[in-house]
Amino acid sequence: MQVDLLAGNCHRSAVMPQRRPTILLFDSGLGGLTVLSEVVASRPDADIVYAADDAAFPYGRLSEAALVARVLTVMERLVARFHPDLVVIACNTASTLVLPALRARFSIPFVGTVPAVKPAAARSRSGLVSVLATPGTVARDYTRGLIEHYAGGCEVTLVGATRLAGLAEAALKGETIADSDVLAEIAPCFVARDGRRTDVVALACTHYPLLLARYRRLAPWPVEWIDPAPAVARRVTQLLGPAGDWRDAGEACAVFTAGTRLSGPARIALAGFGLARIEIEAMPA
Repeated sequence: MQVDLLAGNCHRSAVMPQRRPTILLFDSGLGGLTVLSEVVASRPDADIVYAADDAAFPYGRLSEAALVARVLTVMERLVARFHPDLVVIACNTASTLVLPALRARFSIPFVGTVPAVKPAAARSRSGLVSVLATPGTVARDYTRGLIEHYAGGCEVTLVGATRLAGLAEAALKGETIADSDVLAEIAPCFVARDGRRTDVVALACTHYPLLLARYRRLAPWPVEWIDPAPAVARRVTQLLGPAGDWRDAGEACAVFTAGTRLSGPARIALAGFGLARIEIEAMPA
């Protein structure tokens, strides 16, 4: 895939022995980079478009109706421009609400990122499980339905972290964040009751694994932190089929709907994820 920076268009090379699949990864910000890493590792043959709707970040501040309308509007533009073979919604807040509307609107497959309640319940030995999410994801009926269906034998603590996604983005951009601020966000996950303690925490926001090393250092006791990204990558491969036999890796570019907070350190971080090519698809919030 080539990027015409003057025209502002990512497009495939004209001459290819066969067509590479194009995967669009979509998030409100940079959290989806945790999913991107797993998808690229499992599908190195694919061309990747990482799309961040940073003009509307964070999605948790939007009402349900506004969030559905926003994602559909942005996705219309992205699908028309990049013609992806598959879309990954690398955002729990959007996935728990918007997937039915997206699948009804578009014929291409969509893979969501939803709270890993099922594996968390299966791996717990104490029966005390926590789901660390955004307030929006915590409030969703979808999330509570997962708990009722898959975690009936566990006591699940839902923790709606109000600042953690922003802290994760700040850290990725090279800004200093205080340990005390991170600890305040994760502390409610740790429950001790009747000689038992929380032993599994599901990270139900794609931003959160960006700070995983810090959680492990600050946690009052060791727990298993579950990142849903590997499961998302496996589902992508199931839908697309085996990777093609290519000698070189696919191309990648990043697209932002605002780009106003793309500092130098942020661009360096994106380059570390293979996203050195960055464009702006301007859309008002």
